[in-house]
Amino acid sequence: MAPSADSRLRIAAIRFLNPAPLMWDLEHPPFHEELSQRYRIDMMLPSECADRLESGAADIGLVPIAALARNPNLRVLPGCTIASKGRVRSLLLVRRAGQKLSEIRTVAADRASRTTLAYTKILFKKWTNGVPEFVQMTADLDAMLERTDAAVMIGDPALMALEEQANRFERTGEELIYHDLALEWKTMTGLPYISAIWAAHTGVDNSVAEDFIRSRDHGLANIDALVTEWTRKIPLPAETIRTYLTENIHYVLDEECIEGMRGFFREAAAAGVLPKYELNLTAQQMSL
Repeated sequence: MAPSADSRLRIAAIRFLNPAPLMWDLEHPPFHEELSQRYRIDMMLPSECADRLESGAADIGLVPIAALARNPNLRVLPGCTIASKGRVRSLLLVRRAGQKLSEIRTVAADRASRTTLAYTKILFKKWTNGVPEFVQMTADLDAMLERTDAAVMIGDPALMALEEQANRFERTGEELIYHDLALEWKTMTGLPYISAIWAAHTGVDNSVAEDFIRSRDHGLANIDALVTEWTRKIPLPAETIRTYLTENIHYVLDEECIEGMRGFFREAAAAGVLPKYELNLTAQQMSL
């Protein structure tokens, strides 16, 4: 008798530190075994999550919010986000200190996220009334700055670039400025910086959000364990990881974050960065 087809919902998830609390139940006991009967998880870069959902190769994804403007068949699942209401440290524009923002003509763009590039283009429009050429590259700061005037880095490579600042200056003698893009956005617009949300195709029942909200809550209750786990995975001090997960990243898709998403889509359309998109939901609609 032939084996039955896998009926589990397919999840496209992000292989960075920042979603670690969201993934707790999906990766740890006591709920991991139960959830593995309902979900199949594939880990990838944020931009790849959006591609998986768009192609139909995934049912649910932790996607950069820019994907919503490009795929009208997606809907936001309630409860969870990856956002920042101030300094985030893992979203950087790095430039040479001797070169003004208005003089930047080329920017190396980390391949990992489209939303960060959209935010960066909007910021350049506001800073300089123009947008430089963006060149997609792998996240390697030295290689990026050899080829372009500035670099956009996200996620774990950005965190490690910040940790490496002093060593890099000692090694190269080149003075760099590290713009925290979430803080720049907050300063310029007054809005939180919303990076990603759980999104699903229209056929996925909204009740699955309960699993993700519970997983987030359990993850935030297990920060010590996550810090221990992630110090083995990436070369960052434990206290840096702890501060990042508890102070820099905001995980609750609250009313302020919903307004932040609306503001992003307004600014992106006005700057010609994304097509016009209306986020038609309220805080009440987003609650279970």
